[in-house]
Amino acid sequence: MQAPALADIRTDPGDEDLMMAYAAGDAAAFDALYERHKGGVYRYLVRHCGNAGTADELFQDVWMNVIRVRVGYEPTAKFTTWLYRIAHNRLIDHWRATGRAEFVSTGADDDDDPLDAIAGTRVDEPDVRAGAREIGARIRQALAALPAAQREAFLLHQEGELELSEIAELTGVGVETVKSRIRYAQAKLRAELGDLK
Repeated sequence: MQAPALADIRTDPGDEDLMMAYAAGDAAAFDALYERHKGGVYRYLVRHCGNAGTADELFQDVWMNVIRVRVGYEPTAKFTTWLYRIAHNRLIDHWRATGRAEFVSTGADDDDDPLDAIAGTRVDEPDVRAGAREIGARIRQALAALPAAQREAFLLHQEGELELSEIAELTGVGVETVKSRIRYAQAKLRAELGDLK
């Protein structure tokens, strides 16, 4: 069966259609996929490794893997599940290579942290920037304090927008376990960050 070209796909093609079109040689399909998912994948990586330089390297590796395996792509799962599996596996490879078996925590005094760039609508005002930096530090600390399995499930759900069943498949645990991990993570984050409402 011939993969559809991007031009043949309706106005809002699904990720799987785009990937099949890219596998068939349509470079514009890759551009569309990259635009859709670059932010979520990057945030997923940087929040796990806590270092912008490392996250940049892992991010490039993830997309290079997508490019490398495009011809053999089969839509046996949602594209996002497939993409975040690549990102997840790349993180595991990184931790093994660096001797870290656990998610690393970020330091509150890390001046190069990309999460510090998240600010309110009045980003040029010093008090808004300082407040955003403080909130970002608190969020990073709260995420870092979560057990690794809870953090993984929470970030896959929030950043990757993966369904519980997709997270279960990706992490190799049951759906109920994933649900519990996310629920516990949310409860701990609410308890830690409840005053930020």
